[in-house]
Amino acid sequence: MAPTELLSLASLSLLLALVAQPHEAYGSTRGSFLSNDGSAAVNGICATSVTIHGYKCQEHEVKTKDGYILSMQRIPERRFEGNGNAGIKKQPILIQHGVLVDGMTWLLNSPQQNLPMILADYGFDVWIANTRGTRFCRKHVSLDSAQPEFWNWSWDELVSFDLPAVFDFVFNQTQQKIHYIGHSLGTLIGLASFSEGHQADTLKSAAFLSPIAYLSHMNTALGMVAAKAFVGEITTWFGVAEFNPKGQKASAFLKRLCNYPGVDCYDLLTAITGTKAMINFFNLNSCNSLYTGKNCCLNFSTVDLFIKNEPQSTATKNMVHLAQTVRDGVIAKYNYGRPDYNRMHYGEAKPPVYNISAIPRNLPIFISYGGQDALSDVKDVLLLLDSLKFHDEDKLMVQFIKDYAHADFIMGTNAKDIVYNQVLRFFKNQQ
Repeated sequence: MAPTELLSLASLSLLLALVAQPHEAYGSTRGSFLSNDGSAAVNGICATSVTIHGYKCQEHEVKTKDGYILSMQRIPERRFEGNGNAGIKKQPILIQHGVLVDGMTWLLNSPQQNLPMILADYGFDVWIANTRGTRFCRKHVSLDSAQPEFWNWSWDELVSFDLPAVFDFVFNQTQQKIHYIGHSLGTLIGLASFSEGHQADTLKSAAFLSPIAYLSHMNTALGMVAAKAFVGEITTWFGVAEFNPKGQKASAFLKRLCNYPGVDCYDLLTAITGTKAMINFFNLNSCNSLYTGKNCCLNFSTVDLFIKNEPQSTATKNMVHLAQTVRDGVIAKYNYGRPDYNRMHYGEAKPPVYNISAIPRNLPIFISYGGQDALSDVKDVLLLLDSLKFHDEDKLMVQFIKDYAHADFIMGTNAKDIVYNQVLRFFKNQQ
């Protein structure tokens, strides 16, 4: 692996997840979750975070073509909805989370403020996806999550296997085309997958919140320091197939970075995502203050729940692939580092590029991005919009929120008024 790639990996490892020392996972109420060893959960996301608020919720398992077993949650109707609407078909919506988190991230705010329940209350059939490697998706038909082979994947496999599997499952269950919502990495895999026509027959429209299709202008404070870190520290990750941000290596690595001059890890979430929430890294379970900017705010309880529930594991190979996206400034398949290895996989010396402009021009698309987002930088979003410059004008809706940062799109207390109402209007226009 080239030194520049290894250094880029360090910056990517700090995208969103390294905000906590090792901790136990738990939800917004009493209950327990699936542990990282894949043991059975007493209560899953439905029981712990959805049904307690009066919503019906179903747990589903979806098998990918390469053998991974993914967990999905379905909120099929409004809160306390009676049987009068039984049999009425509702428009399905699939929601996909970002890197190093899982579907729980959408549910940290109150029912009046979190996107899945807002959508359900507006009459949609809501499906929450979880990617391989997260706490509820650590099963495979023949591999164990303790085996390195289990972690031999990058976001290419999320594009080629995970997303098609969940789309097919929802379509088979509902027999209707599907609205898609992605945040962060969920936007990248959606854009890449749609550009290759994987969901051509099942996709109705797509909403991308805080898109990270391009990453070459990412300017997080910790990311810049990590890029200058001694490469010997980063090379210790190789040979470790599972990238576990809760593990001792990640925690120790981040602490060392926090000692660099000019890095303020007390304000860690701001340093990583641009979100204005004050978090004491060395005492994360007692967040003692919270700063919010104009029109963007994360409340204390939401941030506390985020820290207690996230981050989630992913594949080290996935982090390397994201690092390549930062380094190379293009959206391409995984680079195996040597022309001969790339030829073995792709038949050519360089990995193929995902052609975002190949997304059907008549696909309705909504894009929302923020002016304070250190991960989805404005310059990178403009590159994405340039890739869509030939899209049908009446099929592309773009929202810019000057004061929003990366986490505000899923945890902001005013996201309903600023973002979600626009998403609802967009979907209603596609009916």
